[in-house]
Amino acid sequence: MATLCLTKTRINPKLYHCLLYVLIAFCTIDLCLSATSNESTSRSDTPGHCIWYGECNQVGSRKQNCLYNGTALPLNGTGPAILKKWCPHISPEATCCDVQQLKSFDSNIVMAANFLKRCPSCMQNLVNHLCDMTCSTNQSKFINVTKTANNPKTNKTYITEIDLYISEDYLQGTYESCKQVAVPSTGQLALDIMCGSWGAAKCSAMRWFSFMGDAVSPFVPFQINYKNETAVIDGFTPMNPRVIPCSRGVDENTPACSCVDCEASCPVPPPQPPPAVPFRIAGFDGYAFLMVVVFLVISLMFLLAVFVCSAGTGVVGLVTGHRSEELRAVVGRRLAANERHSSQVALGDGEDSPLQSSKRSSITSEVDHEMDTHSINKAPGDYDNPSSFIERLGANTDTYLQKMFEWWGTFCAERPWLILFLGLCVFVGLGHGVKYLKITTDPVELWAAPSSRSRIEKDYYDSHFEPFYRNEQVIIKAINLPWIAHNTSDGIINFGPAFNDSFLRAVLDLQEKIKAIGEGTTYSFDKICFAPLRSEGQTETNVDECVVQSIWGYYQDSIETFNTTSEDPQHFKTNYLDQFLACSAKLTAALEWEKEFVAFMKNWTTTEKPEYMDVAFTSERSIEDELDRESQSDVVTILVSYLIMFAYIAVSLGQVNSCSRLLIDSKVTLGLGGVLIVLASVISSVGLFGFCGLPATLIIIEVIPFLVLAVGVDNIFILVQTHQRDPKKPSETHAEHIGRTLGQVGPSMLLTSISESCCFFLGGLSDMPAVKAFALYAGMALLFDFLLQITCFVSLLALDTRRQAGNRLDICCFIRGSKKNEPDSIAKQEGMLYSFFKSVYVPILMHKTVRCAVMIIFFGWLCSSIAVVPHIEIGLDQELSMPEDSFVLKYFKFLKDYLSIGPPMYFVVKDGLNYSEPQAQNLICGGQYCNIDSLVTQIFVASKVPESTYIARPSSSWLDDYFDWSAAAGACCRYNDTTGGFCPHTDDDCEVCEIQYRPDNHRPVADDFQRYVSFFLRDNPDASCAKGGHAAYGQGVNYKLNSTTHLSKVGASYFMAYHTILKTSADYYESMRSARKVAANITDTIGVEVFPYSVFYVFYEQYLTMWPDTLQSLGVSLVAIFVVTFLLMGLDLFSSIVVIITITMILVNLGGLMYWWHITLNAVSLVNLVMAVGISVEFCSHLVHSFSVSVKPTRVERAADALTRMGSSVFSGITLTKFGGIIVLYFAKSQIFQVFYFRMYLGIVLYGAAHGLVFLPVLLSFIGSPMNKEKLAKHRTLNGEHFQETHFGRVRLFVCVMQTRGSRRQTYLEGPNESSVVSPLLPSSSRHSYDAIGPAFT
Repeated sequence: MATLCLTKTRINPKLYHCLLYVLIAFCTIDLCLSATSNESTSRSDTPGHCIWYGECNQVGSRKQNCLYNGTALPLNGTGPAILKKWCPHISPEATCCDVQQLKSFDSNIVMAANFLKRCPSCMQNLVNHLCDMTCSTNQSKFINVTKTANNPKTNKTYITEIDLYISEDYLQGTYESCKQVAVPSTGQLALDIMCGSWGAAKCSAMRWFSFMGDAVSPFVPFQINYKNETAVIDGFTPMNPRVIPCSRGVDENTPACSCVDCEASCPVPPPQPPPAVPFRIAGFDGYAFLMVVVFLVISLMFLLAVFVCSAGTGVVGLVTGHRSEELRAVVGRRLAANERHSSQVALGDGEDSPLQSSKRSSITSEVDHEMDTHSINKAPGDYDNPSSFIERLGANTDTYLQKMFEWWGTFCAERPWLILFLGLCVFVGLGHGVKYLKITTDPVELWAAPSSRSRIEKDYYDSHFEPFYRNEQVIIKAINLPWIAHNTSDGIINFGPAFNDSFLRAVLDLQEKIKAIGEGTTYSFDKICFAPLRSEGQTETNVDECVVQSIWGYYQDSIETFNTTSEDPQHFKTNYLDQFLACSAKLTAALEWEKEFVAFMKNWTTTEKPEYMDVAFTSERSIEDELDRESQSDVVTILVSYLIMFAYIAVSLGQVNSCSRLLIDSKVTLGLGGVLIVLASVISSVGLFGFCGLPATLIIIEVIPFLVLAVGVDNIFILVQTHQRDPKKPSETHAEHIGRTLGQVGPSMLLTSISESCCFFLGGLSDMPAVKAFALYAGMALLFDFLLQITCFVSLLALDTRRQAGNRLDICCFIRGSKKNEPDSIAKQEGMLYSFFKSVYVPILMHKTVRCAVMIIFFGWLCSSIAVVPHIEIGLDQELSMPEDSFVLKYFKFLKDYLSIGPPMYFVVKDGLNYSEPQAQNLICGGQYCNIDSLVTQIFVASKVPESTYIARPSSSWLDDYFDWSAAAGACCRYNDTTGGFCPHTDDDCEVCEIQYRPDNHRPVADDFQRYVSFFLRDNPDASCAKGGHAAYGQGVNYKLNSTTHLSKVGASYFMAYHTILKTSADYYESMRSARKVAANITDTIGVEVFPYSVFYVFYEQYLTMWPDTLQSLGVSLVAIFVVTFLLMGLDLFSSIVVIITITMILVNLGGLMYWWHITLNAVSLVNLVMAVGISVEFCSHLVHSFSVSVKPTRVERAADALTRMGSSVFSGITLTKFGGIIVLYFAKSQIFQVFYFRMYLGIVLYGAAHGLVFLPVLLSFIGSPMNKEKLAKHRTLNGEHFQETHFGRVRLFVCVMQTRGSRRQTYLEGPNESSVVSPLLPSSSRHSYDAIGPAFT
């Protein structure tokens, strides 16, 4: 096995507050500073004296101190009291400040204390150096006045710039004690305000103090240059006030800072918990065991309640409905009483009866267990109790919505062309925004939120270091070659087939041909490669300087070196195998080269590859190219899928009763209009967000049409089929008929559409950009779809109805049919599917035994899904993203099977350490004198347990290599004696560096460390100086070179390590999790933020929180649906709960499907689950709404009534429409389409249909919402006080069944067969008589 790797290459309010706080900070300093000194008065060999006294100049708010070169003076007046308050260690007998200075000092310190007094030690540390600067009697020992000016009015000299010599210990200690002090009122840290533009995150001790001394600010009296020193320099002794750690109190009476303000005060964290073990009970999977127990217990209780408690009352009777026989008896007696006390209602021939929709009077509401629990022997009048407020609200809501939609439907149907024109104008206007649409294809932008940790760390890495180089890899496998037994002085050593000399020569030949790709062009290898050994100022790169990592690096890419042979002292022949053993102890152009590289490799593997070799390869652009090819190849599949669904919709809307009227009764034109409305809603949503500037994703284009089609087509089928089944009344116009139809189904359409839109809009709260964009686009598309359906589609339905009534052909509407085919204006049109539901399916499902079996089966299904949902795998394996015929799949396979090292990773240390100081060095390095818990040591320890840390080898360390390089200064370090600048160590014309070393650790002293660190990072390694840092660390260490002093301050840097080989998604995100744990420990140790970075982190971070994100997204969606259902159904709590129960069961069972069908949980499947919530609403809400407004006597009959009305429309509108389109997705080349679209979409449709059409009606028959008495009262008012059922003047009382134990008695009160009752609150009621299935209900 061999590996070849090529590497290439008005004032803002916030600002106002910041300035205010800066003013506070600088005013504090203003009161402390003033005076001057000169070279003669500031030397350390003379007694200390004052450099200022009093204030003698003011510019605005700047008060500048008077130059004073004399001894300290005593304080008087209020001065001693102020001095004792803040500076008790300074005696008032002699100071270098007067009373006026101290008064200003006091007032400004109080303002600063507003932010820092939460932490007393921080406040005290800061005040200590201010006290000494302001009033110390030895100011001349640590302050050097570098600039002064003269006040012409007073003729006094005042200070304009000073150097303040102050110790590193003090600066760092004060910063450490204050860096975590919080400002609760703003939710920020104090250093967010007091460290200027750096903020607390990037602040350091020197940045903080330098900012406070920067004269650029109008609030700083003069420039203050903080000189960070540790020893006497130029005669000045650095001021070193006492520093109190924030974890200690200022004195015995003052507590330490809190944990919020001082991390050191926090308690020691508990030890790491042991590795998680699988949840098991009695040797079985714990979840499965618990679910089995739950299933058995609850199922037994349910069966006992249904079959044993046959005379159940109360709750049992409510659930089981065992008193239905008594209810039937009550209904029969009341109907008989009504017959004796009523007169017949005579209706003229031209008058429609309001009682035309049901064979049975729906006058009861499950009498004693839905409305009243009293005896069944009560007189009918005893049930006329006043309705509650909730019942009145619910009934009035339904009535209002029905009337509103009826009026609106009539309005649109009367003016179809106007409505269509206005709709077209809106569509064109919104669709215009598509040209502003931006489609995001960058995976980083798709899956990582800008505020996510991985994005922030990636941005930090990219901004501080050179962009991550591009990798091109070829993995080569030896085939049918033998192992090599090499005889050496150490015995026989076996080498694998990849060490065959012919094989290796073929590898070199391939390598050289790859390096020659693009030769002579602008994208040749030498112009785009990564060449870290390129010298400073070098403009041309030799191909040999490019990084090519292969086994031939052991032979310097030289065939002569490879062929060299000799003998060892033991007279064993040595060859290339011994050589191996000895050695083993720019963007556009780059993209073009990669394109040529892939084309070359494809051709080479086809035409030139030896038989004894197998090759897998990839490039940096390969995955993106393959994804693009995959998307293009599946366009046809997707289009065929949609065309099948469109064709079904267009054909199945029509109800053809005879062949002679086939071309008239078909509704192909109307179906196509409905499809166009769906597409228009998607385009309008995309256009609107195009105007808003919200980027779209390919998921939106692929998924949202499917979602809107599912939702929109269902509403279309319900609207059209209800219109077909409810014939026009003789006195109605076509527009009024359509308006009445919309009044019946409009509230249900509103309920589902608003529920789904709110569900998706709340899904837009997700942090994941792809999920957020999908949710917002989908929510808006569904809203537009609903609006277009109740406007444009109603208008299209009106035009189609006129066409059909005019006996004109579908599509060719200009052709009129023959008169013998004139339509029957009052004929009802019940399709075959509707008849099947009414006559076969509903009676079987509503049988008592069947209902119980359904409850048990679905509950068992739910329990089994709950047991496996926790075991769903998280992630998205790379292989699934590739087409089945992609060459990258072979690379992934080779990567897993043959490589033993994973991707590189970096521990990035942010700016903030003073690397010139031993204390900071010891926090990082891994050699002598370094701390036992240093950064390098901790990474080393982590690499010893790669099975848990996923770190394969210790990190590199530029600091350790720098120490080694400086120790060999005679051979490695050169400088230009004229400029003092850097020279390569190979330049003999330059001088050897004279580095001074500390006696305690033999490392460069601070100045020399800063002077020569840039030399190390610019020096190329070679045989004479192997530790040169340019190749390994030139891009890994940030430093800032002072052109005047030639000193460099090191900022951010990284320490590179390697992950273990990562094969699955779990390996990738767990490696990131463990790396972050290690980095967190390092950060705690060294006090500066350290974070791990690898190029794949930004893609896999989502999986660390995938379960919480999934539960949050689905939970928010379910809450939205519950609230909307509760409000739009008139505060109907029962119905809302039933909808949520059913949708939740669908989601849980989809989770079970994901486990058994190996569908992982990731952003794609999360989008599908959110979409499943929306589609599930369609399966549930129509049925539940129909049930809630039904006035049938019992829950069972209401459930049967709802299922008969809505079942066929839901089944044909969603299930059949989607099924054909989904099957086509199985033939897609993309594995993502096969797994996440075909499998999940199929599950969504089938599971939704099973729950909506089987489980939900049964659940409603047991625990559906009770009858609303207000709705019953309205029904009674409409149908007559005595509940008469009439058919053109003839009274009909139909079957009342009474059954007792051991006997059966039936009473038939005959009447016309066509009698029916119409509820003003229902869609047109079924003509189906429930007499035939009445006994089965019990």
